[in-house]
Amino acid sequence: MENQSKRRILGIDPGLASTGWGVIESDGIHFKLIDYGCIETESSMEHGKRLVEIYDVITNVINDYKPTESSMETLYFAKNVTSAMGVSQARGVVTLALTQKNLPLGEYSPNAIKQSVTGTATANKKLVQGCVKMLLGMDHIPKPDHSADALAAAITHATSSHLTRNLK
Repeated sequence: MENQSKRRILGIDPGLASTGWGVIESDGIHFKLIDYGCIETESSMEHGKRLVEIYDVITNVINDYKPTESSMETLYFAKNVTSAMGVSQARGVVTLALTQKNLPLGEYSPNAIKQSVTGTATANKKLVQGCVKMLLGMDHIPKPDHSADALAAAITHATSSHLTRNLK
């Protein structure tokens, strides 16, 4: 990858119990895995402390890896309203951390991410994970699932914004 066109992208899959994150570098065509992980908060923790934990870890990831852009899956309404509220709150603290660090945020629907990574908007989780593994040249599927989803969001951002830039 050429240095001048290389971008470092932080992908995030938000959730109250598990927030996946992944950092890649890309020129819009090639991808390089930098690191990934998952922030796990226990349901026994005080609710506000769970949100602080997510905020603190994401802030540390930003400080450690210095991404230039970020990407996150848009919130979709699940059958479980309680779960959707937790995801929404996690998205809020992640968005706060990104905004405080002046990181541009791209947001993509679950179907757009599936389409971008696999070529089909109806892909199942296993196919998405396999494609993430292949695109990043990994020897194993990234675990847990939330980390793989975060990496998929980063890949989507890299390809989507690359295409957008080339259309201008």
